[in-house]
Amino acid sequence: MELRHLRYFVAVAEELHFGKAAERLHMAQPPLSHQIRVLEEELGVTLFHRTNRRVQLSEAGGAFLDEVYRLFAQLDLAVRTARRANRGEIGRLRLGFVNSASYQLLPEICRAFRSEYPDVVLDLHEHTSDFRLETLEDGTLDVGLYRADAEHFRQQLPATLHMTTVSREPLAIVLPAGHRLAGQEAISVAALASEPFILSPQRVYPSYHDQIVRLCLALGFTPRIVQEPVMLTTIMSLVSAGIGVSIVPTSLRQLAWSGVTFASIADPDAVSDMVAIWRRDDASPVLHAFLSILGRIAQPQGASD
Repeated sequence: MELRHLRYFVAVAEELHFGKAAERLHMAQPPLSHQIRVLEEELGVTLFHRTNRRVQLSEAGGAFLDEVYRLFAQLDLAVRTARRANRGEIGRLRLGFVNSASYQLLPEICRAFRSEYPDVVLDLHEHTSDFRLETLEDGTLDVGLYRADAEHFRQQLPATLHMTTVSREPLAIVLPAGHRLAGQEAISVAALASEPFILSPQRVYPSYHDQIVRLCLALGFTPRIVQEPVMLTTIMSLVSAGIGVSIVPTSLRQLAWSGVTFASIADPDAVSDMVAIWRRDDASPVLHAFLSILGRIAQPQGASD
């Protein structure tokens, strides 16, 4: 049985006239009558009662018509589903991200993506920046948002992965509220040479950690790191407690932190990159729909791939 046989059957069942059904199907009447007989023989039932004056559906034909209608509806749904999947409108996206992305970039991206692609399941995975690139290479994740010094991190990237900078924001100095430098609008990192530093550990945030250390070394000193908490929220709590000072992404300023004060960094190139990474050969329509949204929202301010 072929799909065309079912279409022939529906045309005759709806017209109840072989001549009109043949005209509707753009074919001659004898071949249509023959195909209906072939279908009846294959099913082992009589689908139509034929007389010289009229054509009527048999009881078996009526029951068969109901099921064929359901079959065609399911087929139409399958076609529409395939086309939606091809446009990236349905499916699943597994997105890895670091905690600091959740302060600004991630909510903007998720809102925009959910607005345009509400039927795509967003499977979110929070990671620290010690993420294994293998999770992208082996397909565990489809795309990752990570904080890294893009210029240095790109050199470590396998050829199978692609990276682009999606956000480049200034770094800021965060001080205890009663600190001697509190209240200044802009401070050089060099002014912190004698201060105890609170900085995420190199083993967890290697690119970001190394970037801060390089920034200090360029200004003539090695930071004296006294605490290495993993989470930015813990860093802020320790600064509030007077344990030390830190350098953090400016986006943290928009949250209400008690007991701390922020200052801009007077030195040039004190910026933090948020990068997106995905497999070069990933042809997933859902991924490319997400990357399209990301490209519209991202404002890397001069960063290049």
